[in-house]
Amino acid sequence: MTAASATDWSLARAVAHADDPDLDRRLGAAVGVPVLVVDLDRPPRPDEAEALERLGRRAAALPVVTVAVDRAGNGPDPTGDERAPVSFDLVVADPEPVVAGILAHPHAAVVAAQVLRRPATTPHDALMVESFAYATLQAGPEHAAWLARRGRRVRPPVEEPRVRLADEGGRWRITLDRPRLRNLVDAALRDELVEALRVVAADPAAREVLLEGAGPVFCAGGDPAEFGSRPDPASAHLVRTQANVAPWLVALAGRLRVVVHGAAVGAGIEMAAFAGRVDAHPDTRFRLPEITMGLVPGAGGTVSIPARIGRRRTLWWLLTDATVDAAT
Repeated sequence: MTAASATDWSLARAVAHADDPDLDRRLGAAVGVPVLVVDLDRPPRPDEAEALERLGRRAAALPVVTVAVDRAGNGPDPTGDERAPVSFDLVVADPEPVVAGILAHPHAAVVAAQVLRRPATTPHDALMVESFAYATLQAGPEHAAWLARRGRRVRPPVEEPRVRLADEGGRWRITLDRPRLRNLVDAALRDELVEALRVVAADPAAREVLLEGAGPVFCAGGDPAEFGSRPDPASAHLVRTQANVAPWLVALAGRLRVVVHGAAVGAGIEMAAFAGRVDAHPDTRFRLPEITMGLVPGAGGTVSIPARIGRRRTLWWLLTDATVDAAT
């Protein structure tokens, strides 16, 4: 694989390449160019705007992230900005943070963009796409490099329950109860959470469900000790789609309230975002670090988070690995 680099085009050059028959030879992670940056240095004429849309649609069929630069500062999703091409993956004022994220992990970055481009579909279909993408990256060199840097981690066997379920009369309370390990999600916690959600889903009174985390944080993400523990990505995909918390959260969203505090990282924010209501303590900090691990979100985040903030903001967040506070 060729070393990754960015291609930077002016508005005029991008328009000139809109119908280039050799576009697939110029752009794409497989040819070492996982990102195309187009500088909107002036407002495009109507014909130029149409050409940009054609370019974006053609590039969407390639393994490349398309970034339009609007230095007027409208951010990653400039609603109402007529200069922003709808078909581009991102529109930003400053391209450097996202380009750095893409070049550091081109496989994961491109796959994340491809997953987020999918047309509107059912949550269950979208979760299936996410799992396929996750499994693909599990077998890739970027995740292997992350596993090698992280080193081997082993947890001693613990018999205590990881999830508590309480019937409080007017509502159900589900508590992630692995506080010593910051409520990291391992297979046991996942399975216990599914069983708790199964119980409350069958409640004929359809009472409110409150989900919280014990200890100093809500949930610090997936347990690193279990990454790389499955024999192969195909088996991991089958397990992920057999025992998945996300479909239960989708089904319960209308009566689910999640209270977050401390860290809500990776799977933590991915699960919480499915809820009809999320209450965040002022000390809450959110992160989506999966790209830095050579992966995409695997707990439903490519479904739950875009539903709240849009696909562009979600992709920007993934590529920059930004820490977001509760006020934001």
